[in-house]
Formats: sequence, C-alpha cells, structure tokens
Amino acid sequence: MNYSQNCNSQSNLTEEYPLTDLLIGGTEINYLFICPTKLWYFSHGITMEEENEWVDLGKFLHERRYGNEEKEVQIGSIKIDFIRKGDTIEVHEVKLGKSIERAHEMQALYYLYYLKRLGIGAKAVLHYPKLNETKEISLDGHEEEVETAIREIQRVKSLPTPPEPVKSKKCKKCAYYELCWV
Repeated sequence: MNYSQNCNSQSNLTEEYPLTDLLIGGTEINYLFICPTKLWYFSHGITMEEENEWVDLGKFLHERRYGNEEKEVQIGSIKIDFIRKGDTIEVHEVKLGKSIERAHEMQALYYLYYLKRLGIGAKAVLHYPKLNETKEISLDGHEEEVETAIREIQRVKSLPTPPEPVKSKKCKKCAYYELCWV
C-alpha cells in the first residue's frame, strides 16, 4: 500500500497511530513523500546521504547562495536551513530542484506545524537557487494533512521490514538506489 492509498483511510491511522509528540524530523516528512522505502531505511539508521553527489551539490548551493545566513537552526527534532526574523518569523528551506516539490512543501508545512505547537507563528519560504525562484508556504488549512503525514510516518517506521520499493525516475539519483535495485 502506498502513501496516497493510506491517506484515504485516515480514521484507521488516527486510531492506530495517535499524535503524542513531535519527535519526527523534517527529513522524515520529506522522505515520506519521495519514497516510503527510503523513509524506512533512514528512520532505522541506514543513512546513505553522506556519499551522494546530489546531496553534496545541494549543500554547496546552499552555502554559496546563502553564506551570510545562520545555517541549520536546530529546534527540538527539526533542523531548519535558516530563519529570518522580522515582523513575522520566516523559515527558509533551500532545495536543489522542483522535481519533488510536494515533498519540499510538506517539509515546510511540518516545520510551521511544529512551531505552531510550540506557540510560534511563522511562514515558510522554499528557495530554488538553480532556478532563481522562491515559493511562500502557509500552514492555513493544512494542519490535518500534516497530522495524517505524521501518522503515516509512524506507521512506516513501525514496520518490521522496509515497504516494497516502487521504481520511478527519482530512483537513479537516490542515495539508497543500490539497497532497492541492485
């Protein structure tokens, strides 16, 4: 069963995986929308990103383009690329490209949800420096969607083995490619 099929049965998710705390990181939200198999490996301590050229490129772009910003702001279980404070707190996430834009949006929404649960109102901005584009994200009307994603992450993480991978064009650039397809 994939993520979208499971979203249709939210009442089952709510009963089996109640929201008890916010111990999920933004990477887990992101991976849920990219590939539940990747999420399972990552959440079980199997990390392959350190050796991935695409991750290195993303870090390089982030450093080069936003070198003056305080990087990787840790708040509890989340690590935000950078924050700007003004009239409104802005959470900023830097991404390499838009091919997995939905995963980026959900990660930003989770950060806003997390901060709201701490009593902090904020908005988010996604940066795509290679495309010279930004996108503003607001939590308004998305809280239930975030809560459903949290429950689905809890479900995937509780599985005794990784979910069966689903081959897509994203797989070839994935740090976990060899675990799934070789």
